[in-house]
Amino acid sequence: MPTTVDKRIKALRRFAMSITALNIVGHLFLGFEQAYLTPVVAVLTAYALELGFESIEARLHGRAPRYVGTPRFGHFVDFLLPAHISGLACAMLLYGNDRLMPTIFAVTVAVTSKYVFRVKIGNSWRHVLNPSNFGIAAVLVLFPWVSIAPPYHFTEWTGGIVDWLIPLAILMLGTMLNVKLTGKWPLILGWVGGFVLQAVIRTTIFDTSLIGALLPMTGVAFVLYTNYMITDPGTTPFKPARQVAFGLSVAAVYGVLVSFHIVFGLFFALVIVCAVRGAALALLAMTASARERLPVTLPEPVSVPEGAR
Repeated sequence: MPTTVDKRIKALRRFAMSITALNIVGHLFLGFEQAYLTPVVAVLTAYALELGFESIEARLHGRAPRYVGTPRFGHFVDFLLPAHISGLACAMLLYGNDRLMPTIFAVTVAVTSKYVFRVKIGNSWRHVLNPSNFGIAAVLVLFPWVSIAPPYHFTEWTGGIVDWLIPLAILMLGTMLNVKLTGKWPLILGWVGGFVLQAVIRTTIFDTSLIGALLPMTGVAFVLYTNYMITDPGTTPFKPARQVAFGLSVAAVYGVLVSFHIVFGLFFALVIVCAVRGAALALLAMTASARERLPVTLPEPVSVPEGAR
């Protein structure tokens, strides 16, 4: 029976292959509008940062870098998979016209966040912010002239039934990945159910179109976000009930942001929920550490009178 580590590596490999194939097909046949150089520069930036940070951290802690192992090449490639995914995600979802610097900045923020925003859980440190999402959100806040890829990004050069087959194929592949390997299907159910619920609540309160509120669910971007962004194994809960709560929380925050007319709510909502969850985990970790440091007070021995023995 495969272990959790085996499933994680398999999920990363399939995710990396999927997003690589989508970028290649997207630039050649679907009409991606970024420069051909954008994903190349993004991936190389992510590789360099990941290797650099890991080398520095390994040296500081007196251990071997995590990219060293057996088999050497396979272990090295597996180590770079998260960086590969983050680089391509930022390159695919951001649109900065013909400029590369916004994408480079997003990738830099994404990879750096893994080494900065971490919480100690048990004997290991774990990052709490979804790297790709945080990098994209940072660029959207700091560079107002940069946008996410337009809705037609994935179907600009297609037509007819192909426009429906593309999101359907992505949906099926993502669902299989999350059901079999990541185990994040409760999170997806919570997120999708919460999205519908917030749409109903918003349209009831503000008397707006329900169809308009639900329309984002029909786009490729929503399918990608649902199956590949929000389900990041490293920054989401493991237990099913907590997964559902996480998905509902992201949907609720999204609904609030949209009600205040804040654009790009999908990305900002996930940052907020991840940050709150990370703060809660840090607080729990500090509480547990404080309890371990409390002195143990032993009861004083009770003296028994000589005649009572």
